Amino acid sequence: MAADARLRTVDEQLEIVLAGLGSIDPIELTLLDAQGLLLAENVSTEVPLPGFDNSAMDGYAVRAVDTRDATPEHPVVLPVVGDVAAGATSRSGMGPGLTMRIMTGAPIPAGADGVIPLEDTDRGVAKVAIRRPVQSGECVRRAGEDLPAGAPALGAGAALGPQQLALLAAIGRDRVIVRPRPRVLVISTGSELIDVGHKPSFGEVTDSNSYLVTAAARDAGADARRIGIVPDDHSKLLDALESQLLRADVLVTTGGVSMGAFDIVKQALSELGTVEFTRIAMQPGKPQGFGHLGDRVPIFCLPGNPVSALVSFEAFVRPAIRKLLGKRNLQRATVQAVALERVDSPAGIRQYRRGVLHREATGGYSVSLVGGAGSHLIASMASSNCLVVIDEEVTEVVAGSRVTVIPLLLANR
Repeated sequence: MAADARLRTVDEQLEIVLAGLGSIDPIELTLLDAQGLLLAENVSTEVPLPGFDNSAMDGYAVRAVDTRDATPEHPVVLPVVGDVAAGATSRSGMGPGLTMRIMTGAPIPAGADGVIPLEDTDRGVAKVAIRRPVQSGECVRRAGEDLPAGAPALGAGAALGPQQLALLAAIGRDRVIVRPRPRVLVISTGSELIDVGHKPSFGEVTDSNSYLVTAAARDAGADARRIGIVPDDHSKLLDALESQLLRADVLVTTGGVSMGAFDIVKQALSELGTVEFTRIAMQPGKPQGFGHLGDRVPIFCLPGNPVSALVSFEAFVRPAIRKLLGKRNLQRATVQAVALERVDSPAGIRQYRRGVLHREATGGYSVSLVGGAGSHLIASMASSNCLVVIDEEVTEVVAGSRVTVIPLLLANR
């Protein structure tokens, strides 16, 4: 069966979504609060790294020329005239033919130009036997060899991971300007919904969508919060949305976007902004809404079935969050996997099926499906670790053929 000509493709809808996003003003955060975000300024160092010549080893500071004749059989013996500890705040000095014990990280004494490690000596206290020659500069960390004063440290757009935060701390920056996490607020709509912790009566359904979407938004990098449930009541939905507009960079609702007589999301949103409701050539997730409320706050109106909500989030909301974060890669990386079973798919529709991705001993991947095509099957969704994508032009996937798979594993698994 050919796809309805009125259906918009997934790619077309995503293009509309991304074009409809503005930007979020950069903010200043402390280093640890900035972890995982992108730098929004160019940072240079005002101090050299290292800040002074220091020892790379525990050993003895020497003049290289004084050790040139040292051999294991005939070591050079030098008097030890002092100790230099890490953290010394004044620079010591020593004359020709002398040495000083030195710790890793301690300042190199004036007059010395190298360090002989402990293991190449007899570890003497009053005097020390040195068993090999030392090269000038050996085991010495030069001031500014990592970064000279005034040099660029990190550029705008740099991702701030542990290594980058360490560099910022080392050059004395305790706060930086970054692209902030978008504030994503999630609302589940439907008079049939009840909160977790309440036993459902006949006809009632425990809300899972708001937990699903909020967690997915956090996984994408957003500062996401669950607002809760709003019944199928026009005024209550308006009140809930209006009360959150000033707190949100993105709003997400689930439910109320189909053709049902009691779906009030469409009517309510028309009073607060401009939201387009359309049908997308995808399964699940055909009914979609996207637009803006108030002062250009993007809103996504996702279907109410959990699997539809997840697939819709992955297709449209996650890339939007990534764009607001300033990320270059907006969508998850895909892999090619061998299908372990046959699958049918309607012509002209991009189908997303839940699956379990397996890593084979050969290094490749295979994938098996879990659950049926139904968009209400939460248990099979929970047992899956990927989405199998069957493109619009494919109507049959035979066992043993290759398919595109979107892994949904947590980053630290």
